[in-house]
Amino acid sequence: AGAHWRRYHRDRARGVRGGTRGTRDKRVVADFLVGAHAQLQTDGLLARDRGFFRSFFKNLRLIQP
Repeated sequence: AGAHWRRYHRDRARGVRGGTRGTRDKRVVADFLVGAHAQLQTDGLLARDRGFFRSFFKNLRLIQP
């Protein structure tokens, strides 16, 4: 989770992945903790923001609501 979070913030500083966004769209560490936990401990994750989880957790099975 920590490595993905660092990569996300490094990429944002460089303007990668859509460039700068509003405060509302900034990711918090909890998003990465949920994704990392789901990837290692569960069969899948029910998530509305599938694009985010697909880009950072490629081996995570996502379930569409």
